[in-house]
Amino acid sequence: MRARWLAIPLLLASTAAVAAPKTVTTLDDGWQVRIDPADAPAAKAHPRAAKWFRATVPGSVQQALIATKQVPDPFKGTNEAAIQWAGLTGWQYRRTLKLTPEQLARDHLDLVFDALDTFATIAVNGQAVLTTDNAHRTWRVDAKQHLKAGDNVIALTFASPIRKLQPMVLAEANPLPGEYDSAFGDEPKGKQTSPYIRKPKYDWSWDWGPRIVNIGPTQPMRLEAWDDARLAAMRVEQVALNDAEARLDARFDVVADRAGPAVLRATITAPDGKLVTAEQTVTLAPGDNRVTILLTIARPQRWQPVGYGAQPLYRVAGALVENGAESDHADRRIGLRTVELIHGNGAFGFKVNGTAIFAKGANLIPFDSFPARVTAGKMRGLLADAKAANMNMIRIWGGGYYLPDAFFDAADELGLMIWSDFMFGGAVTPPDAAFRENVRIEAEQQVARVSGHPSIVLWAGGNEVLSGWENWSDRKAFKKRVGADEQERIGAGMAVLFDRVLRQAVRDFDPGVPYWPGSPSTDYEGPVDTDAAGDRHFWDVWSGSKPVANYLNSCPRFMSEYGFQAMPDLATIKDFAGTLNVAPTDPVMKAHQKFLAGEGNDRLLHYIRERLGEPKGLADYAYLTQVNQAQAIEMAALHHRACRPVTMGSLYWQLNDVWPAISWSSIDYEGRWKLLHHAARRFFADQVIVAEHKDAATRIALVSDATTPVAAVWRVRALRTDGRVVDERNAAVTLAPLSATEVATIPDEELFGLTDARDSVVLAELSIGDRLVDRRIVERVLPKDVRWPDPGLTARWNGRDVTITATALARAVMLDFGATPAQPADDGFDLLPGESRTIAVASDATPAQLKRALTLRSLGGRK
Repeated sequence: MRARWLAIPLLLASTAAVAAPKTVTTLDDGWQVRIDPADAPAAKAHPRAAKWFRATVPGSVQQALIATKQVPDPFKGTNEAAIQWAGLTGWQYRRTLKLTPEQLARDHLDLVFDALDTFATIAVNGQAVLTTDNAHRTWRVDAKQHLKAGDNVIALTFASPIRKLQPMVLAEANPLPGEYDSAFGDEPKGKQTSPYIRKPKYDWSWDWGPRIVNIGPTQPMRLEAWDDARLAAMRVEQVALNDAEARLDARFDVVADRAGPAVLRATITAPDGKLVTAEQTVTLAPGDNRVTILLTIARPQRWQPVGYGAQPLYRVAGALVENGAESDHADRRIGLRTVELIHGNGAFGFKVNGTAIFAKGANLIPFDSFPARVTAGKMRGLLADAKAANMNMIRIWGGGYYLPDAFFDAADELGLMIWSDFMFGGAVTPPDAAFRENVRIEAEQQVARVSGHPSIVLWAGGNEVLSGWENWSDRKAFKKRVGADEQERIGAGMAVLFDRVLRQAVRDFDPGVPYWPGSPSTDYEGPVDTDAAGDRHFWDVWSGSKPVANYLNSCPRFMSEYGFQAMPDLATIKDFAGTLNVAPTDPVMKAHQKFLAGEGNDRLLHYIRERLGEPKGLADYAYLTQVNQAQAIEMAALHHRACRPVTMGSLYWQLNDVWPAISWSSIDYEGRWKLLHHAARRFFADQVIVAEHKDAATRIALVSDATTPVAAVWRVRALRTDGRVVDERNAAVTLAPLSATEVATIPDEELFGLTDARDSVVLAELSIGDRLVDRRIVERVLPKDVRWPDPGLTARWNGRDVTITATALARAVMLDFGATPAQPADDGFDLLPGESRTIAVASDATPAQLKRALTLRSLGGRK
């Protein structure tokens, strides 16, 4: 076993006493909060909140106000406006910390804050010890000189980020372009404070979420007591990996008070329980010390993305030993794999362990408007739902917050690849060096914290910052207003930030993971956000109101954003609206629709009328929006897959919601799958048949993500809506590994003859052995123009299992349980005449209640 020591050699110094181990005391209980007395107008307006009341930590002021019923739940009804004052107010937190003489005798008593949101002053017994200005950083201060035996008062004073920054912003002739203007009048249009602060950008609202400008200690706090030295960090870098061995560097950062000997030890526990240990005796210097120990693993087991193998993980334990006793330790879990960015000549994609992998997945927005209440179970559950839909990649969007280790632990175990944006949501960034230095520290902390997670396959600079600067009309107008010199200063500042500062943080702290300057991007190799190169955000459909069929017009290199909205299930609507006796144009429905400042339901209606006809009441409206969403994204995703290898990824917008909303999500805030998520399980399957009807012909392509050849049979039938087959084509094929192959283009005149397009559809099927693995119906005209029969749907119950039978062709069958919360195991499927499907329904409702609540919907059964 070899080891390398990179600490500065000094003369050995002996210590007589054995160093006591570092102790950690959590500080998450016993907190109170009130309006800062210095904010006299707010205290006068809200006298109850001006007195100390209970606060949950980690958490925000807004959560404390909701919990004590001083403001109504902003997720219900039209209550969002009632909480806005909290983000415009200064606040104080306090708690008592009792210390024993033994604790006070320790050399260091560090207060550590994993996140403070955002402008905070920390005081100990009335003495200010720390000020903060970045909600994405961890903060530490040695408070020993201000502490005493017995009771100590820890106080956190938070300034309103809007109030603190607004005077500067209003004084600017041309404030930096931001993201979304306030709907509540607290900021003038076009004069946003969000570009100037390192804080989750979605707090200022987005086109899928509310405006809740959180304030408070949003992550855990603790007191760390230590003496001579502490283990500040341990990272594990993969130096080399082949089938025979893996070579790893265990990198230790040690902070020491004085020169002296110590031992650094690293122990790896393999998935089979075997141990590999190495240690090095070093002489620590006062201050920061970096020590590297080389470890070798024989016959390493590689972590593979889901669908490509297993996910073995290794545990690495690090220890700092002084005078024969362990004084500090650290633990990490890692996976062994190689990641390569397919890049050059416009290409963009991923190779993991040498295999080119088509990325199938979705974009992840924050789990909640209140991050502190997101549990590890909720994160794992959503990722498990993504895996269940045959996804292999999730992109963490850059307008939120850096996710906790529990998220990446779950992704590692589930085999999901993670594309992780740095937290930039789209605003133009300040050009000053102090801002970049603040971000540098943030980036180094965050990358180092999660390095070693095998699920992370990309660090990206942020969301739409660089592409917006290049392409968006408001940015072009801004550049014209400020003139060439200021435009150059701001542009150069962004180039330094995204091409140097963030890239270097990844090189230094997670060198096995590629870096990409933003999304969309070409890594400074030509125009961004085009089909020709790099990754693409395509919004002509939906935002541009273009027809859904426009998804078929090109093959991008990697589609990292595209989306289509739908309403959530009626049970979710009932939960936030309080009733189902509402219309899409009612205030409560517009309040939970953030696209176009609440007018997005008109876009839903536009597409319903364009593709599916006129809705008949709220339930039908909700159903048709979900059908539209599922069909639109299915068309796009299958087209992307059929474009392989030109296209190497398809990540739709978006997986989840931050609150109960009408949005692009495939899983709503309550965790209920929309029809899209059920469809994703089908169109992201390992083997699919793609059928595209265009220009009076049907194009057939076969896709396989398997790494070995697969024998299969494809069949395409011209099917009349009354169930009769007009004609058929079929062939036996061998699906090549990791491929998409066009196998036929059949003109309508050959397949359908003179059959009216309104009375017939394409039925495409793919079989492997005696198993039908994929089937889809494709219309020759818009679905609203097809003369669908009444499918004669019936339901037969057996406990919580229900068997749905169709007497005639049934398109887009939905199990609608109304206001009763229920999750069918499958939904939005098609049934041929005489076909049945048995579906398990998960619900707290009784079988009898489910039976009464069920309405079967289809495109042919609308009344």
